[in-house]
Amino acid sequence: MSEDILAKHDLSAAQEPETIDSRYAGTMQISVVSSIGLIPVENATVTISYTGDPESPLEVLTTDSSGQTPTVTLPAPPLELSLNPEAEEQPYAEYNITVTAEGYEPVLVSGSEVFADELSLQPIRMNPLAIPEEEKIVIIPAHTLFAEYPPKIPEDEIKPMAETGEIVLSRVVIPEYVIVHDGVPEDSTAPNYWVRYKDYIKNVASCEIYTTWPESSLYANLLVIQSFTLNRVYTEWYRNQGYDFTITSSTAYDQKWVYGRNIYENIDYLVDTIFANYLSRPGVRQPIFTSYCDGKRVTCDGLSQWGSKYLGDQGYSAIDIIHYYYGNDMYINSADFISGVPSSWPGYDLGIGASGEKVRQLQNQLNRIARNYPAIPTVTADGIYGPATAEAVRTFQGIFDLPQTGVTDYPTWYEISDIYVGVTRIAEPG
Repeated sequence: MSEDILAKHDLSAAQEPETIDSRYAGTMQISVVSSIGLIPVENATVTISYTGDPESPLEVLTTDSSGQTPTVTLPAPPLELSLNPEAEEQPYAEYNITVTAEGYEPVLVSGSEVFADELSLQPIRMNPLAIPEEEKIVIIPAHTLFAEYPPKIPEDEIKPMAETGEIVLSRVVIPEYVIVHDGVPEDSTAPNYWVRYKDYIKNVASCEIYTTWPESSLYANLLVIQSFTLNRVYTEWYRNQGYDFTITSSTAYDQKWVYGRNIYENIDYLVDTIFANYLSRPGVRQPIFTSYCDGKRVTCDGLSQWGSKYLGDQGYSAIDIIHYYYGNDMYINSADFISGVPSSWPGYDLGIGASGEKVRQLQNQLNRIARNYPAIPTVTADGIYGPATAEAVRTFQGIFDLPQTGVTDYPTWYEISDIYVGVTRIAEPG
């Protein structure tokens, strides 16, 4: 690995191995794909070590035909540290992950975060050697709830629209991609990244809140993050200022996003379930620009992240939490158009006994995905949802961190659509 580049990563915040209580542990799974064509990288060698002691491997793993490692258990700090805003100790352990594979440039991820009792999912994208790029080094900085970041510059929750009679968008659309500017808006040297919308939301949530919080608190925060993002999309906020991106990674202007960071199983599944939702007020077409802050170091007119955690502890539902911070006229809306998918969800779950064109589409998509992910059994595309189709769906769900029911529900349908689109593209943007 490039030691000179890695040396630039300030490891002073990384926990030394002796400070991590071995009585507590989290889990991690690494998924490795090619940066071209969403091809799983089989037989990659994955080495895990403490970020504070990178020369002492803890685990050496090998990826399977789906590009995945086994799930491994790793020491982590006590769970209660991530549940108490007054705790001064770092509530997560940090790990380095090095990946090598024949025909690919090596990858190093430094600072992958593991919480007690939670499953961390670390994606790795490897560049084929044929692509003339340097080895990839991903550095994950400290979590926004643990380190100091610039506070959000206040903005109005409803943006003025152009007076020309033209509407930026006629309806709220879930975009296939957002373009993330990895810096403040005026920094022309910062790179832009094309990021799938759901992946962007999962990444931001993993940066902004702790995965250990109550589910209703996570749900409320996701609604706020999604509405914030869709307001930027709907109003074309930055494009109307002459920029060529959707949103930034700066906490002063937008919300934290980190290229290549890990996400968490519960956040992953919640986003898959509610990704088309956002927050609305009566008579307002645009998604509401929902400001939020940590509620400890910084206060604001919107949601308090730590406050939402305490409300979840007290049994508040997600919409109760939203009403607490934004008023009772705020409601959950849902976009009726999702960009980039071959076909919309039929509106009901598909299981054994279902039949018709939607089932045939599902079978054809699974068969194409199976060319990249051979663990998924191919099926006859006859439009009949029998045991073989259920098994193919169940295998897909296992690979992509969905409950293995064999039933194609809303999150499974759109995950299959996303992966199908990914594998049928020769190359993705960015």
